[in-house]
Amino acid sequence: MNVIDQLTLNFDQSSLVTLNILIGLMMFGIAMDLDVNDFKRLLRQPKPPAIGLGAQFILLPAFTYLLTLILHPAPSIALGMILVASCPGGNLSNVMTYLAKGNAPLSVGMTAVSTAAAVVMTPLNFAFWGNLNPDTAAILKRVSLGPLDLFMTIFVILGVPLVLGMVVARQWPVIASKVRGPFKIVSVVIFMGFVAIALANNWSNFVTYIGFVVFAVFLHNALAFSLGNIAARFARLDQRDRRAVTIEVGLQNSALALILIFNFFDGLGGMALIAAWWGIWHIIAGLSLAQFWSRRPIETEVAAA
Repeated sequence: MNVIDQLTLNFDQSSLVTLNILIGLMMFGIAMDLDVNDFKRLLRQPKPPAIGLGAQFILLPAFTYLLTLILHPAPSIALGMILVASCPGGNLSNVMTYLAKGNAPLSVGMTAVSTAAAVVMTPLNFAFWGNLNPDTAAILKRVSLGPLDLFMTIFVILGVPLVLGMVVARQWPVIASKVRGPFKIVSVVIFMGFVAIALANNWSNFVTYIGFVVFAVFLHNALAFSLGNIAARFARLDQRDRRAVTIEVGLQNSALALILIFNFFDGLGGMALIAAWWGIWHIIAGLSLAQFWSRRPIETEVAAA
């Protein structure tokens, strides 16, 4: 057994409770941007979100599993990659889609639907692909983790705040319009601070494995962006929709992954390092892609096509 598979990161119980509350607040802030019309809009034009969600919950977990077979990392690292791939889109996808001049309303709708779908799809994908490899299956058996355990946790962390945020936005729109922006920014900044503290408290372990972790996350994130873009191109979506789908699939909710790792796996080394570094890297990669696309107007690309 690899040393990293026996390593658990230092993260006390009070910090874990705070982190659980924090991601719920992050989801609540996102939900205040949503209403029933976002879901209705997707029903009127179902093709773009269907392509994005298919890439998110079908292609990405499957290709992530293949990537772990190619890289053959330590089982805990492989399981961390599978868990991240099983999570819904990241919390900053809407902002980055806007910066990239993509279809922001589509991004908002996809975030809402993928978050709701994650209550079921995340535990199912994680259990299926995690159990497919005997090495990662051994870790799942060791912690006796079933899909129902994940379902209940994700329901509380994502489902409840999603409903509450939409109710607040509908019943008290003036209050929601004033607090939603600062609320999301502050919660994301605090989460990044938690990630930084977690890495600082376990710096020696991070330095020891940083080479492979950085390499694995880079390839994994590039795979996620590529799958989103290829699926959108294959479906002949227009460029604004392609940008939205690409970013939505490329930005995974690593905060959710990190919480599940500390809740169910006691901060298992390889899993936690993958999720923590993903949380930092996907923001860097997402902003870089958004900056690149922001310099390429849609009209110029269409004319050149």
